[in-house]
Amino acid sequence: MSEQAVEIWAVADTRRGVENQAIGLAEALSRVLGGKVHRAVIRDDGYVTLPDADNPAIWIGCGRPAIAVARQHRKSYPDARFVYVQDPRGHYGQFDAIVAPQHDRLSKPNSLSMIGSPNRLTPERLAAEKARFDDRIAQLPGPRAAVLIGGPNKRLKMSPAVTAAIAQRCQWVLEQGHSLMVSTSRRTPLPLRQLLAGLEENERCWVYDGEGENPYFSFLAAADRIFVTEDSTNMLTEAAFTGKPVYSLPLDGNPGKFRLLHAALEAKGILRPFLGRLDDWTYVPLDETTRIATLLARQFSRIE
Repeated sequence: MSEQAVEIWAVADTRRGVENQAIGLAEALSRVLGGKVHRAVIRDDGYVTLPDADNPAIWIGCGRPAIAVARQHRKSYPDARFVYVQDPRGHYGQFDAIVAPQHDRLSKPNSLSMIGSPNRLTPERLAAEKARFDDRIAQLPGPRAAVLIGGPNKRLKMSPAVTAAIAQRCQWVLEQGHSLMVSTSRRTPLPLRQLLAGLEENERCWVYDGEGENPYFSFLAAADRIFVTEDSTNMLTEAAFTGKPVYSLPLDGNPGKFRLLHAALEAKGILRPFLGRLDDWTYVPLDETTRIATLLARQFSRIE
């Protein structure tokens, strides 16, 4: 690529999980290439708010709405390299590179496979996020466990039995002497959010329900071990970045292809099912985002 700072666009709608994948890969690529990241927002009405920057060298999109935008931007920015995160479902020739989860089993000449999904984590960011909330975290004596709760999807459901089991396991971890840092998502059903909110009656529990500043990354940084519901590729991948023990919390249903993700994390010694005991183990932190960014940088350098 050019010796000048590379202009990299991250193009996605406003869904947090989708947005973070595009921005995360863009930021990683900027660290490798010495570039500058700009955000192009696809609004709910389909209008695209462009950044105050011309002629991107690299265009990175994520989410279905980004596919149509890529088609338009190909005409406006013919010299840009276009990257899509996830499986574009038939629009394979529209992109110079496709970054797909390994569990999608996509095999195309222009595809790169990764475990999980891109994220925005770096050691520096985790340290900075922990520092932002140090005063509040200091009120939670160690050891600390982070509990990351997603929600139902097409394959997995949060039945009343699952809801009760998650709440009971949180209470059990508290009883083992751990402090709890609990983060729910927009997809978390109300009955479970209400049960988890009740845990804050214990002074060793902090439950984040979406109000105020988000301490999610500081929870990852401050935790000694992490519990994650099995539905979320993003949260599992982010937990795996920390190098800390990660336990999966099961939901009802058949995970389907996501069993491949769970198996890949288990094979690397990252993920274990929670069997009613607290173990300690170590593994090489998972940083697939940097690995993929490095591969893309090499690929695009060969094109120049």
